[in-house]
Amino acid sequence: MEKKCCPGKAKYLSGKRVLPTPLSANTNIETLIDNMDAYNGGRLRAACHLMRDRYSKDDVTIGLSIAGALTPAGLGPSAIIPLINHGFVDWLSATGANMYHDMHFALNLPLFRGSHNVDDADLRDKGVTRIYDILFDYEDVLMETDRRLREMLVRPEFQKEMGTREFYHHLGKLLDECERKNGLGQVSILAAAYRNGIPVFTSSPGDSTIGMNIAGVELLAESKGLLNKFKLKINPSIDVNDSTAIILNAKRYENGKTGVILIGGGSPKNFMLQTEPQIQEVLMIPEAGQDYDINITDARPDTGGLSGAPPSEAASWGKIDPTKLEETVTAYLDVTVAFPIMVAYTLQTAKPKTPKRLYYRGDELRQKLIKSYLENNKEVGHLTDLINKLG
Repeated sequence: MEKKCCPGKAKYLSGKRVLPTPLSANTNIETLIDNMDAYNGGRLRAACHLMRDRYSKDDVTIGLSIAGALTPAGLGPSAIIPLINHGFVDWLSATGANMYHDMHFALNLPLFRGSHNVDDADLRDKGVTRIYDILFDYEDVLMETDRRLREMLVRPEFQKEMGTREFYHHLGKLLDECERKNGLGQVSILAAAYRNGIPVFTSSPGDSTIGMNIAGVELLAESKGLLNKFKLKINPSIDVNDSTAIILNAKRYENGKTGVILIGGGSPKNFMLQTEPQIQEVLMIPEAGQDYDINITDARPDTGGLSGAPPSEAASWGKIDPTKLEETVTAYLDVTVAFPIMVAYTLQTAKPKTPKRLYYRGDELRQKLIKSYLENNKEVGHLTDLINKLG
């Protein structure tokens, strides 16, 4: 009797056979990754292949979001800066804490490998601060960073209302100078972003020691009647529009594609992904969603938190193009292990890209956003009338 073939069976069995090459003393990072056949190893392989095959295209604008204590762990010099210099980061979303701890490196204030099995009360007594197994001096690192930061904040270039995009550009310029003076090489993400014209955003600028110090200097200025001189105000609405303009320009005006690399989750991930709902839902400009999506997280999806939410859930919000879900990957892995491996694979298998230097196109991109908003949003006239009635 002739055996009937199940329809679609060949498609299910069309993948590469699970028969990896044995590891050896000569195994390189490319062979190691390409041999990861299944589970989260397979997802890491898929992420690496997306970087090599899709993110490497010149018409793809790449956003990188970082959450979790990654800069204290040294991922700036080891992985993020090399990825920036390779042209695979066009804009960046990060927690303020990551950018604060990034400053230690430019200022040559050392952090040390340690142990998580320590007496934290004794650490406090001895003036030592801990981030899991990283140890550093409270006075000579934290307090010194704060002192240096406050002196930067009262410089003339900071005395205006601005978004974190402009704030970090000014800060990155100063850290670039510190980096060169200290002769440590390229160790600061903000300095690297400044050199490469990369916009950097923090969606919750008050939630970090940088925000705390801005508030502290403002309190001093208020108490001394000097608010006419200290004028620094961080306006998150500026950042919402500036980040959204990056995506709209890439998709609508340059007919390109966009991809995100979401390292960890939290607010930086949401800020990066909300650019599409801002375009579609709020500004009412027709759009479909991000084209490519790589998530590396250790957060579970079943608790409902954004940090563990997969791209398929994001598609329901318009954040990811629902027709492009095959071009998305989620690897549930420790980012301090997976991200450096993915960067190494990218550096070894993909050619460098020319930096888009989007920071210097900020005004142009904002005008394009305004133009599309006014052309598409059906509530412009009604809202304008209501605003005119204020006051």
